Order: sequence, then structure tokens, then C-alpha cells
Amino acid sequence: MNTIIHEAQVRSQLASVRYPGFSRDIVSFGLVKEIRIEGSTVQIQMALTTADVAVPQKIKADSEAAVQAIPGVENVIVRIDIHAPAKAVTAPAATAAGIPGVKHVIAIASGKGGVGKSTVASNLAMALEQAGRSVGLCDCDLYGPSVGLMFGTSERPYADTETGQIQPIEKYGLRLMSMGFLLEDGAPAVLRGPMVTKYTQQFLRQVDWGDLDFLILDLPPGTGDIQLTIVQTVALAGAVIVTTPQEVALIDARKAVSMFQKVNVPVLGIVENMSYFQCPSDGKRYDIFGSGGGQREADRLGVRLLGQIPIDIATREAGDRGLPVTAADRGGAVAGQFEEIAKALMRGLEMEHSLV
Repeated sequence: MNTIIHEAQVRSQLASVRYPGFSRDIVSFGLVKEIRIEGSTVQIQMALTTADVAVPQKIKADSEAAVQAIPGVENVIVRIDIHAPAKAVTAPAATAAGIPGVKHVIAIASGKGGVGKSTVASNLAMALEQAGRSVGLCDCDLYGPSVGLMFGTSERPYADTETGQIQPIEKYGLRLMSMGFLLEDGAPAVLRGPMVTKYTQQFLRQVDWGDLDFLILDLPPGTGDIQLTIVQTVALAGAVIVTTPQEVALIDARKAVSMFQKVNVPVLGIVENMSYFQCPSDGKRYDIFGSGGGQREADRLGVRLLGQIPIDIATREAGDRGLPVTAADRGGAVAGQFEEIAKALMRGLEMEHSLV
């Protein structure tokens, strides 16, 4: 009787193969692009950016040995596309520039609205600040700004008379900027494409962010003018994709991932929001939007699942009253999840920079 070989088995074995010189595996680095199984033969396609010929040789040998250990596997074929580091920059990325004083610019994105991206961005920014980092949060959703509500402030920013730089609002140790700070309550932002680009550039380039370890960009949903302006003009350290477990959200999340990959912005991982609901009365878990979608998508894309945030009444209440749950309930379970996501993000950035 022939043994059936599953892709999940192959991917699991490949996850045991370390990138030479690092503790991180080749799957989480995103090197594995395709796995094909034909009977007892497994074909693996990888892509790698390196100038060291010994690296792909080592990865190929270790991968073949790891997959060969799967029962039923007789032949393993590993192909690796090798790209030179100096060539791996697209035209849009070549025009991108850093923001003075800011070490890492991180985009928080989603393919569709309603997945809790702003909640994730706000609490991740707070968690990084609580970890001792200097952090700014820029609300780049010009049409639906929400950072002011989530941080309980309606202050108006002002421009320094000498430098002309806009001074961000400071709250809970964070530096904040949002279109919501510039509008009257309830007033819509009626903007055409050129004005959207102008405001986006002003928020990034004409705000006095000072010296920051992290500037978190809360992007609007989709892949429109704002996102394109940012990826083409700002040197992003990476992007975090927010989704829910259900397939309709994952479909759009893939579009966001594809956009960043096309301009060589590293996708640092996926955050699965609204992952489940745990009933406070009996502790029973309910997977309202399905389960495992975020992990499956992370595995498919070769990136990490940074965390799973549950549907939580306290989180919603904290956001509505202008105090992110990471500050309102610092020792709580949800705050702990954001703390772990922040740690994973920082570790991921260290790895990305180690590979440059």
C-alpha cells in the first residue's frame, strides 16, 4: 500500500532546517515558494537572496535530508533560485527614503476594513512603548481616522513657528498624528487623489516625530493611493498584516501581502484578530469566525503568525473610552498577547537586519 505524502508533512520537515548561521528556519524566512508532490517524489522550489554560494548548497542538502525522512518519500528534488543582493531592489523602492530620526517604520495593513487593524496598531504601539521603546503612531486612514478616539484626545496639533514642523499630540508616552485631529467632530475628509498624497506626505515628512525607535503606520484597508504613496516613498522596515480567521478576510489579506512583496517590503507576520471568544462565565471557547485561518495563511505565505487576539469585551470598552487595553489592563490576557506580538516583531526585525 502506497503511503500518501501531505504538503503539511513536507513543510513541517522543512521548518526544522535552519538558515546557516541563524536559529531561524527557512520556512519562517519565506524561502519556500512551492511544494509539489507526485507519488513518492517531492519537488521543492525555493528563492534566496545571497552572495555566499555555500548558503544555498547547505540549505539544499539539509532540506533533502529532512524531507527524505518522511515515510514514503523516495525522491527529493530541491531547486533554488538565487538572486544577488545588489539586484533585489525595484524601481519604486529605489526612491523610498527613511524618515529623519526614526529607526524603524512599520506598516500595519489589512486587505479589508472591519478586521480591527486600528485596535491592533494602537495596542502594538503601546506594547512597544511599555517595552521601553520610543514610539510614534501615525493614523494614515485619512477618510476614517480613529486614533483620536482610541487614545481619548481631540487636541489640535500646531506648527512650530521657527521650523514649520507640525508638533504631534503626545498621549500615554506615544507621539500621535491623525486627520481626526484636524477635522471638526463628525466632519468628513473630502479629498481627491492629489490631496490624499499631499496629506500623507505631510503626516510623514512634516511632523516633528523626533527620535523614535518605531513609527507605526495605521494604514487604511485595501491597496489604494495612500498605500502606494507610502510604499513608494518611505523606506519601510516591514509590514504586519491584520486579518480575521474567516476566508473572506484572508482573500483580501493576500492582496495586501502581494502589494508589499512586489515592492520588496518584508512581511514581518500576520496578526489574527477576533480569533475566538472565550465566554467569561464558563471559560468555553467559541470560534465565531472559524479557526486556524491565520495560521494556515501564515504557513502558505511562509511568514509567522505573530499572535491571535480574541474578541474581548474589555478590549472594546477600553478602546471606546480612549485607553488601549494594553494600558487599561496591563497584566491581562489580551495585553499579554500584544506584549508577545511586540516581542516577536522586534525579534523579526533583528533577523531581517542580520540578513542584509
